[in-house]
Amino acid sequence: MRLFSALYARALVWAREPRAVPYLCGLSFVEAFIFPIPPEVMLAPMMLGKRQRAFHLANISLLFSLLGALVGYALGHWAFQGLKPALEALHFLAPIEHGVEVLRTEMATHRWGLFGVLILAALQPVVPMKFITWASGIVGVPVLPFLACMAVGRGKRVWLLALLIRLFGDRAERILHQYIEWFGWVALALLGALLGWWLWLR
Repeated sequence: MRLFSALYARALVWAREPRAVPYLCGLSFVEAFIFPIPPEVMLAPMMLGKRQRAFHLANISLLFSLLGALVGYALGHWAFQGLKPALEALHFLAPIEHGVEVLRTEMATHRWGLFGVLILAALQPVVPMKFITWASGIVGVPVLPFLACMAVGRGKRVWLLALLIRLFGDRAERILHQYIEWFGWVALALLGALLGWWLWLR
């Protein structure tokens, strides 16, 4: 099943639109708390088109990801109970509740572990960030450390992409286009392996 190549092709169309930057802002925003497509699929072709603005585009995406993370935090804090049926229908409820258990355990034992979990969630390219933003609001993680961890994790992703585009340009885009399906499924497999490893340790 060619899932990621189809998503990537759609993102390439969006990236070439005259309103690509607003689309990027919207994608970065909603991906942080509900949407499954990471903003990098729009960022890469946009950066290739304007390499000198690669880091500027990365910072725009980061800003709106942080705003979206705040929305996820607020929804978890104030609306989680009321939204449970909708989250269950979207198959989001179990991952969010798992995130709640992880964060509560880390908060009760050592804060540095909590910060590590948040940063790793923001680094993941596919799913976990949105679940952790909700879980952070439910648990009551302090807002400023939460935002700092999200900024570090997500910032590393978009800044690394900007650096690669500046260094390798068209070659980076060709590699991404050729191997996007492989990259996507490997990322999912690694995520599943990490989750299984964590559960086994517990």
